[in-house]
Amino acid sequence: MIAPTFKSSNTTKIRLRLYIPRHYSSEPVISRLIAIHGLVVNITGAMLGKHTNNGEGRFDLEIRGSLPQIARGLAYLESLNLKIVGKPNADGDNWSC
Repeated sequence: MIAPTFKSSNTTKIRLRLYIPRHYSSEPVISRLIAIHGLVVNITGAMLGKHTNNGEGRFDLEIRGSLPQIARGLAYLESLNLKIVGKPNADGDNWSC
């Protein structure tokens, strides 16, 4: 599981990079994080279609919610077998590991 990087009262923030294969392009993967899991999702960067390998989508996300909400949201993403990379520096913009 990706470790939380910010905690204020009952809200935690994580940042991650999510890779979504082309066969999920018509599925509302990110919308379900919001609607079903009650998370606040900010897309801080994205690369789609012809600009990526094999037409996959890549999204840099900041996700906020309670620890149980985040755990359920990550479990949902993992159930889809999506590649998830945690952000090493929550306050910076360097995505290299």
